[in-house]
Amino acid sequence: MSRRKVLITGKGSYVGTNFIKWLEQWPDQHEVVELSVRGTEWKEHDFSIYDVVLHVAGIAHVSTDPSMEQQYYKVNRDLAIEVAEKAKKEHVKQFIFTSSIIVYGDSSHINKKRIIDKNTKPQPSNFYGNSKLQAEEGISLLESDDFKVVIIRPPMIYGKGSKGNYLKLAKISRISPIFPNVDNQRSMLHIDNLCEFIRLMIENKEKGLFFPQNDEYVNTSEMVKIIAETNGKKIKLVKGFNPFLFLLRRYVKVLNKIFGNLVYEQSISEYKVNYRKKNLRESIMATELENQ
Repeated sequence: MSRRKVLITGKGSYVGTNFIKWLEQWPDQHEVVELSVRGTEWKEHDFSIYDVVLHVAGIAHVSTDPSMEQQYYKVNRDLAIEVAEKAKKEHVKQFIFTSSIIVYGDSSHINKKRIIDKNTKPQPSNFYGNSKLQAEEGISLLESDDFKVVIIRPPMIYGKGSKGNYLKLAKISRISPIFPNVDNQRSMLHIDNLCEFIRLMIENKEKGLFFPQNDEYVNTSEMVKIIAETNGKKIKLVKGFNPFLFLLRRYVKVLNKIFGNLVYEQSISEYKVNYRKKNLRESIMATELENQ
């Protein structure tokens, strides 16, 4: 069997870098090239030699700065569609686009459930989410029998070298003896599970919209406790802070990001082949040990 040639557009990205490392387990099956899509030089690159383009370039963090809005649309939407158009024109067989759960808007408030199922319509709450959704729509229009499009909407991704709320919580777990005990649920996805999912998308020549997540929901308080235990620390979960968190949730938005609820219904994340290589405890242990 000939090796599949994969082009990753978005050099140095977190997902792209980890995916290259993941594929090293099958050196005879894949040939991977990273391409920077900054500037215009990428437009001269020959896409026709690749079977798959995995587009991971984009502005990943959420900004509320109005001056950044046009940059988000330029990078997250316009560039993604332009790369997809080039891929189709040059007869690439499959295009994989990494979107985000952010297209559904923000987490719910503390103590309020939020479950996304196959009938939930996207409703972005900021230009980051809207730019991703518009990119999805523009890329999907290009799909044909000869050009398969995969849209992946992962929840929060974490793992070695990840940034965002996981890193902040990990830091807290190392220095604080106590942490709020809040009953919430969040969908998350370890980077290894995502990489295996993308590999299977390529392996099975898939097309369509997908919602990968870990096989268990994450409770923020329990996750912090596991992180602490992995690092040989003890942390006590206390409910005494909960009334104050509930009162502050309207004014301190980060509290809803940390303690709010946002999950995919598990059924929409099932796939015919198991892509969940690590459960929550295993993934946290791997992440913390690798970060030490």
